Amino acid sequence: MSDPNQKSRTQFNKLQKKLRHTVGDAIADYNMIENGDKVMVCLSGGKDSFTLLDILMHLQKTAPVEFELIAVNLDQKQPGFPEHVLPEYLASLDVPYHIIEKDTYSVVKRVIPEGNTTCGLCSRLRRGTLYGYAEANNITKIALGHHRDDILETFFLNIFYGGKLKAMPPKLLSDDKKNIIIRPLAYTREKDIERLAAFKNYPIIPCNLCGSQENLQRQAMKVMLKTWDKQFPGRLETIFTSLKNVAPSQLADTQLFDFAGLTRSQQAEEQVMTFIARDGVYAASQSGTGAANAGLDVLAQ
Repeated sequence: MSDPNQKSRTQFNKLQKKLRHTVGDAIADYNMIENGDKVMVCLSGGKDSFTLLDILMHLQKTAPVEFELIAVNLDQKQPGFPEHVLPEYLASLDVPYHIIEKDTYSVVKRVIPEGNTTCGLCSRLRRGTLYGYAEANNITKIALGHHRDDILETFFLNIFYGGKLKAMPPKLLSDDKKNIIIRPLAYTREKDIERLAAFKNYPIIPCNLCGSQENLQRQAMKVMLKTWDKQFPGRLETIFTSLKNVAPSQLADTQLFDFAGLTRSQQAEEQVMTFIARDGVYAASQSGTGAANAGLDVLAQ
């Protein structure tokens, strides 16, 4: 008879290795962390940020580049927030940390009418505070715990309600041009994070202490994606892959592609460059074989 504890340990080790691998891939693909970086991990007390900190601490010991880590939490003075949980947890780890105490909760309650969702203003105030801390403490990268499912939810929210092909980038420059934001969990599935958090038994703090409900539209996207993932295995992976394989000439945005000035030679040139960029995988959509032959001719030179 197999040892259930041994089986559980094996499953945990396999899962942990998988997550470390996906995070490492995302960091490498987008050059998220470089030698000499000082990375601020924004710790909310949720499963995602706990997982992010855990994996980055491991990578700090094994990665080919040297970088600093500091875990930062913003105590927004929400009623019932267990102020002792994060300091006690972080003190048990070998990582520098800082707790910012700022009463943004009172500001939100004063500005937002009773009964309305406070998440939007709350997140903006939180973001501004964290950006300010980063600038004052020579932080070169701000690491957030958004995962692959967050990115896909945002993608469909923008399609259904915003009329935009826009998601949540793995790496970006903040609007004030002063901070680089990275999302090392960009390739990581939420259900894998949930499993790791259960294994690790993180001291998770609920995110609804303020009483505000998550945006109903985002909740709908989450339900939709979970339904797809259950009914059509692999669909979410394919959708995420599509975000990395964009062909502007096959869409309709005149700001991204000069449709008005399109010529036969220009279209052929774009198709050849797409062919080359995809390492020999001909991805451009067209009829006929002329452009494909042109691409092969270029590669053969």
